[in-house]
Amino acid sequence: MNKTFSLKPADIKRSWVIVDAAEVPLGRLSTIVATRLIGKYKPTYTPHVDDGDYVIVLNADHLVVTGDKETSKTYYRHSGFPGALKERSLKDQRQINSAAIVEKAVKGMLPKNKLAPERIARLRVFGGAEHTHEAQKPVKLEVK
Repeated sequence: MNKTFSLKPADIKRSWVIVDAAEVPLGRLSTIVATRLIGKYKPTYTPHVDDGDYVIVLNADHLVVTGDKETSKTYYRHSGFPGALKERSLKDQRQINSAAIVEKAVKGMLPKNKLAPERIARLRVFGGAEHTHEAQKPVKLEVK
């Protein structure tokens, strides 16, 4: 009789992965990064245990988007006061903080549950090709 496998928190093994954002569209990049953060690609995936990896995204300044999203995609923020809704286009957001574009896209693709803050904390986004995690010996992930 086969029993259903359930991963224990003590058996979690996390790896470090590098993804280059310069050649991949934002949506494709976000789905791959979200899948890695969740750990859904692993055969030991258990929905109630966070088994995802650490993901480093490089070259967020050179992010690729398709169509006219550069000018038509809008990012909103609100202070909570009446009439305080602010909006920015993707082009403006890229000049101010390109890492926030990737973080927001990936956060939107994660499940909305108790594990989400812990998962998004394992995402590291850098604007250029340099990063500060050489000691972890990350593996480069080829994304097409």
